[in-house]
Amino acid sequence: MKTILIIEDEAQTRNIFLKCLEFEGFCAVGASDGTTGVALAQQHTPDLVVCDIMMPDMDGYSVLSALRKARQTALIPLIFLTAKVAMHDLRRGMELGADDYLTKPCTVEQFLAAINSRLQRQEQLLELYAEAGSQPHVPLAAPLTNSLPNSIFPADPKLASVFRFIEAHYRQPISLSDVAQEAGYSPAYLTNLVQSHTGRTVKQWIIERRMAEAKTLLATTANPIRQIAEASGYSDAGYFTRQFRQVHGVSPQAWRQRSVAELTN
Repeated sequence: MKTILIIEDEAQTRNIFLKCLEFEGFCAVGASDGTTGVALAQQHTPDLVVCDIMMPDMDGYSVLSALRKARQTALIPLIFLTAKVAMHDLRRGMELGADDYLTKPCTVEQFLAAINSRLQRQEQLLELYAEAGSQPHVPLAAPLTNSLPNSIFPADPKLASVFRFIEAHYRQPISLSDVAQEAGYSPAYLTNLVQSHTGRTVKQWIIERRMAEAKTLLATTANPIRQIAEASGYSDAGYFTRQFRQVHGVSPQAWRQRSVAELTN
């Protein structure tokens, strides 16, 4: 049975969350303030913590900082609860190691979906490191080495599911919301996470993958531009040509001619 710790100073909100967790088969533990929450985290070592940001005695950022400093609680996933999320709030939480945000008011379905997604990702990370024979450690900036065979994507455990999804679906119409849902993050959190870890946006990585496929096909096949556009994830060949020129400074046809010339010289 998974244990979830709810740190929330509003009694009604806290009790609703605790009851719905118990109904879903979780072991639910509640704290009305940050100090008590940190003590309960050390006592129970929960599988996940959901913590309000604005609390009177010890705010959510202080709670997260305390949990990350203690070896026993350092790797416990934490989801922030907040009435509003400004960009600087997202950045501060990410730097401290927050795993996601839930904006209040949220439905029970949204609450449970965020918890289940985060628990599933945590299990996948633990399995990944168990296979590698090492302990989980996620650096703030991951090294830019390949995470998939012959891949353009960087190796970053926290973004592995993001890049796997893009790799599997880049030939189809996909959006930030599609990727966020698959990865178990909110779109706003994922945007900042990818930007801080790689220096690029989710959209830029999708385009990068499509461009890599297009260049391979241009260099190795005689297929027409329209066909290459479709194979690279573009239903509109004209839009593909404009985006290719924007990224590479030349048209697909000119890039192909230059590539062929380089190979024959």
